[in-house]
Amino acid sequence: MEEHLTIGEIAERSGLAPSAIRFYERRGLLAAERTLGNQRRYRRDVLRRIAFVRIAQRVGLSLEEIIEALASLPVEKAPSAQEWQRLTRGWRERLDERIVMLEALRGGLTSCIGCGCLSLRTCSLANPGDVVGRDGPGPRYLLKN
Repeated sequence: MEEHLTIGEIAERSGLAPSAIRFYERRGLLAAERTLGNQRRYRRDVLRRIAFVRIAQRVGLSLEEIIEALASLPVEKAPSAQEWQRLTRGWRERLDERIVMLEALRGGLTSCIGCGCLSLRTCSLANPGDVVGRDGPGPRYLLKN
């Protein structure tokens, strides 16, 4: 079995575009070796790192948070079970928060978008005088706990 994969093989296996793989590499999320012809070659464990990045993004982690998490791991191997548990410990709470926010969004989706506000006329009962606007821009109701 070939130990190293080309960027095309990584793209095919991971579902990412080669440009995204190069971006991840520039940001330090992945490491590639170079051939004598200066072509990228990736170790197979890069596929696991890519999977980690994509899952972390779906959980809602920022790219900076993912970079920080992966910086605590050796570049040349995939996370062990213990390392994975350590890295994902806080994700459950973050997922629970996202679920609450999404349920609130779903509940008011047809009439309200969290008082950003799309319609001050129809939102006068929930936001009389646009008082929520004093709290700052964006969907204020959905961001409150």
